Formats: sequence, structure tokens, C-alpha cells
Amino acid sequence: MLGTALAPVLGMLEPTFLSRSQFAWTITIHIIFASLSVGLAPFVVYFTWKDVRTGSQRYARLREFWVTVFAIGFVMGTATGIPMSFQFGTNFPIFSEVTGELIGGPLAFEAKMAFFLEAVFLGILLFGRERVSDRTYVLSSVLVAVGAWLSAFWIIVVNAWMQTPQGYELVDGGSGLEVATMTDPVAALLTPRLPWMYAHMQLSAVIAVALLIAGIAAYFIWHNRDSKVWRTALMIAIVVLIVTAPLQALQGDAYARHVEDTQPAKFAAMEAHYETQTGADLHIVAFPNSLDGLTDPRAENLWTISIPELASVLTGGDADTEVTGLNEFEDTPPVAVVFWSFRVMVGLGIWFIALSLWAGYRAYRGQLTESNRLLAAFMLSTPLGFIAMISGWYTTEVGRQPWIVQDILTVEEGVSETLSTTEALLSFVAFFIVYTLLFLIFVYVIWRIMGRERERIESVAATESADTDPGTTADAATDGGANTARRDDEDAPEQPNIGDEATEGTHK
Repeated sequence: MLGTALAPVLGMLEPTFLSRSQFAWTITIHIIFASLSVGLAPFVVYFTWKDVRTGSQRYARLREFWVTVFAIGFVMGTATGIPMSFQFGTNFPIFSEVTGELIGGPLAFEAKMAFFLEAVFLGILLFGRERVSDRTYVLSSVLVAVGAWLSAFWIIVVNAWMQTPQGYELVDGGSGLEVATMTDPVAALLTPRLPWMYAHMQLSAVIAVALLIAGIAAYFIWHNRDSKVWRTALMIAIVVLIVTAPLQALQGDAYARHVEDTQPAKFAAMEAHYETQTGADLHIVAFPNSLDGLTDPRAENLWTISIPELASVLTGGDADTEVTGLNEFEDTPPVAVVFWSFRVMVGLGIWFIALSLWAGYRAYRGQLTESNRLLAAFMLSTPLGFIAMISGWYTTEVGRQPWIVQDILTVEEGVSETLSTTEALLSFVAFFIVYTLLFLIFVYVIWRIMGRERERIESVAATESADTDPGTTADAATDGGANTARRDDEDAPEQPNIGDEATEGTHK
């Protein structure tokens, strides 16, 4: 009986499951930093442009703060991204051998074309404000953003090909192993999944960072309601959310139809449809009637709020469209993981729309920073964009199982034949500990940066309070307005970057 009870646990202690778990954890941590770069890049460009164009100290502060956060995320993304490619050799060498000709080029482009572009001009953003012209400085921010978005493009090219492979043929690679050789480079790069996945991922990253900015801004406003710097940041984040959150819902709906057309087993798992039927309902929310429903969600053990026949309508345009059920497939993904991760993503997406509309209404009424509930909602929502994105990524990747490349190679076939359980377990534990520590270090560093910014805000508030004290009037007159210069300085023009007007002219 003990052996029977331990069978599921012992089944996990084998190279395939451990290798999958190791890669899943490393990509979970890495995607946080990668999406931080992608989502923050447009904000960095905007803050840099506004700083240079207006000379306002508030935009200078926002630029400095968020360029620092971007740089830290970039370093962490590099530290967590490079070891991921090692796993292709240590854990998945057969996958590398079979698909190397198709995925090697895009991965090399990502490193040489995008990563180095981003790295070089990030150095100018960090250290070149006093050393280069304003035009060069703004251009550097744009090129950093281009590098971040180009990097994401090449990674998505690889993953999209794994989801909907084309432009290849399988040939004998020796030793009885068939390998994919490229027959059409354009088709291999521009797969059917690429535009859908890239748009969805980029929007997800922008939404996640907009929530991050809004949450941090709400935190600072909570401590100083008069901070013009962070009121500006909050308003910008809200505007972005009002545009992107509903747009993501519309794009995601169309994306789901594409998934049903190209990966029907994944779509069936997303909706827990086991039987092929017409007039299939679309589950808006679904909860299990029993504990069994958590691990094996089916129509008969779920309490749902559904829209009748909508799944069929969305799939084919009318209620008579047939939706293929999981029972039609020999190889199916783990339904519970796909089903629940999809619902976490969709549920959070609905919350983002509601939150943005709530904030937009308060801003329209001129009461944006007066509501403690709204500020608290933003602070509590700070990590939710990243959680939604990770949930969506789980839906995408787990929904493809058991295939590592759809209909070409399974995960089990792609794992090293010589990897022992002990080696896989030690590797998994090591990666889990190291990546967890890196994430905790990142959180700690960001918290320290926020602590310094809060001290600055509190210092400014104390100075302004002292300036309004009647007892300081004489001192203020003696200072000749020096106290005015020591204030938050958020609307004052930024001081010239180089000391005299002649050099300032060359700077411009």
C-alpha cells in the first residue's frame, strides 16, 4: 500500500519531470525580468523625451528612477537568461539536435542583434546624461527600447515555431534520429502563431509594468499626497491601462480562436471540453463542486457561469460550429494546469479593466489621489500583471504537452538519454535555489531604491512645511529664495547639465 501511495511522488523523481520542472522554474523567474525590460522600455523613452523637451524636474526624477529599475532588471534578466540556454545541452540535447537548424539562428540573432544593442545604449542612458547631446540621449532611450522589443521578437519566433512548426522537413540525422532541416526560411520564421503570440506578450508586459508603476506611485502618494512626481507617474500609468487592458481582452479573444484552429487539444483543455459538441458553452468562471474537480475539471463536476453556445460562436461564427473535445485526442495536456492557469489569467484581465475604469473615473472627477481604497487597490495589484502573464505562459507551454515541438518531438523524447535521476534532481535543486535567491535579491534592491525615494519625498514634505511656518519668514528672506530651490523642485526647470551657457549650447 505504501508503494501505491508513493507512486505519484516517485513518478516525479525521474529525469523528464525534473528537467521539465527545472526549465519551468527558470523561465518563470526569467520572464519577470524579460517582461520588465519589454514593458518598461516605452515608459523610459517617454520619460526621457519629456525630461529633455520640458526640462521639468518631475520627469527627470521619473527618468532616473525607472532607468535604474530597468538597469537592475536587465542585469537580472541576463543572469537568469544565459543559464537557460545551457539546459538545451545538459537536459534537452536531443531537442537541440533535432531542432538546432530551425531555432539556432533566431537565438543567435537575439544575442547579437538585440541584446548588445540594448546593453550598449543602456550604458549611455545610465552614465551619459552629462556627456552626450540631448538628441543622442533620447535616441539612446529609443534604441534601448528597440533592443528590448527585438529581443522579445526573436525569442517569440522560436517559441511560435515550436507551437506551429512549418518551413522544415524531417530527414535522417543518423543513429535512427530524424532531424528538422529548414526548407523555407521565411515560413520557418513567420509562423502562423508569431503575430498572435508577439502581440499578446508585448501587451502583457506593458500592462504588467503599468501596474507596477501605478502601484509604486500609489505607495509614494500614500505617504505624500502632494508629490507631483508620482501623481504624474500614476496618471500616465492609468492612461496606459485604460488603453491596453481592454485591447488585450479583444486581442486575447481573437488569439483563442487561432489556438482552436491550430492546437485544438490545447483549446479543449483551456475550456475543459471533453466531449465534441456543437453549441458549446463558454465558461466565464468555473469552480469545482468537489476536490476531484481541482485535478480533473469536467463539465459535470464544475459550477460555472457560462454563456450558452458562445464557445461555438467564437470558434466558427455560429452556434452550429463543432468544438472538438479532449476525448478525440490520444495525447492530451494536463487539463487542470491549463484550465486553472487560463482562468487566473482571464480573471486578472477582467480586474485590470475594472481597475483602469475605476481610476479613470476618479481622475475625470478630479479625485484620483483622494481615495484610499483606490490607492490600496493599486498597491495590492502591483504584482498581479506579472502573475497574469506567468499564468498565460503556463497555459501556452503546458497546453502544448506532451509535445516539446508540436507533433514533431515529445518532451520525453527530447530529454537526455544519459541523464540520471540523481543528476537531474541535484540540478533542479541547484537551479531552484539560485533563481529564487536572485529574485529575492531583486526584490530587496528595488525595496531599497523605493526606500531612498520615500526618504526624499518625506524630506521635501518637511522642507515645504518649514517654508510655510511663519517663524521661517525672515530666514527665507535672508536666503533670497534658497528655500524655494530646495523644495520638491518638481515644476522647476532642470538645471543645465554642464556648468556654463557655452557648454550648455553644445549640449543642446
